[in-house]
Amino acid sequence: MGTSNIVLVAGATGGVGRRVVDILRKKGVPVRVLVRNEEKARRMLGSDVDLVVGDITKDSTLIPEYFKGVKKVINAASVIVGPKEGDTPDRAKYSQGVKFFEPEIKGDSPEKVEYIGMGNLIKAVKDNLGLRRGKLLFGFEGNNYRQLPWGALDDVVMGGVSESTFQIDPRGGENGGPTGVFKGVVSTANNGGFTSIRTKNFSEPENLSAYDGLEFRLKGDGRRYKVIVRTSSDWDTVGYTASFSTEKGKWQSIQVPFSSLRPVFRARTVSNAPPFDPSIVVSLQLMFSKFEYDGKLNETFVEGPFELPVSSIRAYIKDPIMPRFVHVSSAGVTRPERPGLDLSKQPPAVRLNKELDYILTFKLKGEDLLRESGIPYVIVRPCALTEEPAGADLIFDQGDNITGKISREEIARMCVAALDSPYACDKTFEVKSVIPFSEPFTVDPANPPPEKDYNIYFKNLKEGITGKEALEQNPVSV
Repeated sequence: MGTSNIVLVAGATGGVGRRVVDILRKKGVPVRVLVRNEEKARRMLGSDVDLVVGDITKDSTLIPEYFKGVKKVINAASVIVGPKEGDTPDRAKYSQGVKFFEPEIKGDSPEKVEYIGMGNLIKAVKDNLGLRRGKLLFGFEGNNYRQLPWGALDDVVMGGVSESTFQIDPRGGENGGPTGVFKGVVSTANNGGFTSIRTKNFSEPENLSAYDGLEFRLKGDGRRYKVIVRTSSDWDTVGYTASFSTEKGKWQSIQVPFSSLRPVFRARTVSNAPPFDPSIVVSLQLMFSKFEYDGKLNETFVEGPFELPVSSIRAYIKDPIMPRFVHVSSAGVTRPERPGLDLSKQPPAVRLNKELDYILTFKLKGEDLLRESGIPYVIVRPCALTEEPAGADLIFDQGDNITGKISREEIARMCVAALDSPYACDKTFEVKSVIPFSEPFTVDPANPPPEKDYNIYFKNLKEGITGKEALEQNPVSV
């Protein structure tokens, strides 16, 4: 499991999931599948597939090692619905769609799969995928505060006389709120010339592998500072270092990409140091120094007092942000209790929501967990899924109103495309083909239709539209 930038596919042996795996592998994307039945998965996906065995309904089976290197997720796991009268070994009746048989839940309940399972999966991958707003490491943000144990580390350790401290100013923030302040007096006496503050080693290393760098919210003083990030718990060791300039008298956000960090030991670059590993960050340090690196001087250095208010430090995801969790849900999830809806004109799953153990209700609750998680996401709500080929013209909609059918192959292609589209990020949408149920859709294998540019559709989607708006006056209870 040494590969990085892996796409994890949950529900990889299902109709959509196995197609997702096939598309990703053909594109050369590293893919790992999370399945319950290894034998079935290897028979279906190939003996060489990168595979882990776990059950999203049982969090104890989702071992952290399974998700090492995972950076994105496509979740096609779903509760199993099948004909009451049984099915053929290759599930031929199921493949036709619920419209053509009397359905019942097979195996685990919708609550376990769609709601509890979603929660377990989100919990298992959250640190790997990251949060759109970033991860707060220190500081004040609304009502949130995360403290770090800072201590002074000045040139007195080398005989100098500089001194610094880190304090909390309860009213020094940009809006009159609290902020941290790195302050002191720096002197070159006795061959000195630096002050710094350094955290104690974290009790557990911070996994920042999902992020692209550190962002400081601070009030500049026109000086140039250093940030030093350590990945070893040893005290006197290499620190991965970058310098940043500030604008005097102005609150500003300074982003330091991890790619800009250089390995430094006592102001000298260490050419044979291992690459920076953001998954094992153990301490942070801020420094104001006469020196840059390798004998170069800090042109903004002046002796005397200095003061740098720092209200927050966070790990950030760089723009443009793209979905890191693609979830295949279902059209109709908000409709079972929607006031004024003519159920006779709705798909079977809507009419039979209660008989199917509230399948759509729990799908909606699972969606909500993802929307509330902070992970960059997209939720795809297909109408009735078919075994027809991809290629038909499509209708995208929002608000959970449309009915129709769509190819599983089309949904799989769409999910893979969404991983690389900033236009899809944090959107929820329904989709169907323009072909009515009464008409089969076929393509000429010798002349297949060109693959779609799904960004054309994603660009028109809006955030915050889920169809729940119609339920606000009539909440669903289970």
